[in-house]
Amino acid sequence: MPDSTLPHSTLPAALPATLPPPISAFIAAVNAFDVDAIVATFAVDALVNDARRELWGLDAIRAWAAKEIVGDRVTMAVTEVIARPTETVIRARYDGLYDKTNLPPELNLTSYVTVRDGKIATMFIIHNR
Repeated sequence: MPDSTLPHSTLPAALPATLPPPISAFIAAVNAFDVDAIVATFAVDALVNDARRELWGLDAIRAWAAKEIVGDRVTMAVTEVIARPTETVIRARYDGLYDKTNLPPELNLTSYVTVRDGKIATMFIIHNR
């Protein structure tokens, strides 16, 4: 359940049924502030690219999730899902207790995700303009 100290607008919406299970589980884990559940959605050799930083493997992903997702109480409200043959594109509104200096009032990010053997293999999180 999202932290009640966050503005009401950050409460996550219901997830679309079209999401592959590991991606749905990732979003639910982010919104539950559960580091172990976040990490469990990734393949051992997964790559996350966030803010132009490459995070390879579960140890790096765990450190990122603990500090920048759970530590900053980040929430995701999915606004669009585009299923492609080899990837899923997720657009979401992000909020949390992170430094919002120089960010728009409503932060919308796009994630490009590939799944392999039931786990997230790659996730690129981009602030498109």
